[in-house]
Amino acid sequence: MNKVLIIILAVVSAAIGVFVYQSQIAQQQPEHALLYQQARPLANFELADHNGNSFSNEQLRGKWTVFFFGYTSCPDICPVTLQELNYIYPELKQLTNNQIQVALVTADPKRDSQKKLNSYIRYFNQEFIALRAGHEVLYPFARNLGLMYAIVEDATEENYLVNHSASIVLTNPNGQIHAIFKPTQATPTDIPTINSDIMLSDFKKIYQLSKIN
Repeated sequence: MNKVLIIILAVVSAAIGVFVYQSQIAQQQPEHALLYQQARPLANFELADHNGNSFSNEQLRGKWTVFFFGYTSCPDICPVTLQELNYIYPELKQLTNNQIQVALVTADPKRDSQKKLNSYIRYFNQEFIALRAGHEVLYPFARNLGLMYAIVEDATEENYLVNHSASIVLTNPNGQIHAIFKPTQATPTDIPTINSDIMLSDFKKIYQLSKIN
């Protein structure tokens, strides 16, 4: 076999290898979640958890963290989302070797006291975390995550509602914003909520990609 043929075969083999690798990577991309090609930094923050302990950037180190904004008086999106997360939590723990945490951030600190949050979050899962802070901390924290919330009725009344994102933000073990899981709606009139099966499927792909990269 002459040298030219050997070179041609080597080039073709390399091209095939690159094509196969790129095809595999494409198949591993999440179908519904927004995966940042380069993780975004998360500005310094400090909240308080449902046990009264400080929760800051330091608590994100070494773990995948699932952030969701909501509030205990929420009539629909919040309980459904927490229930969906509870369904897949055992599989998320197994996949990450127990290096994952789920955190509800209240968008209603006026009504959601530490005691109320403690009782609420423990109803869904004993290991979930509920976080609170004043709006002066929550607003920039929400914007940094790419989420939003707003009190849509008179907050002087006790039965006001809070408009908030139904999306879920994932930070990586380096404490960076890694991906966003978007809610789904079967029809325009349905409540936008996270589909646990879709989220689990996308999380598996995101996690495997993080191991490759």
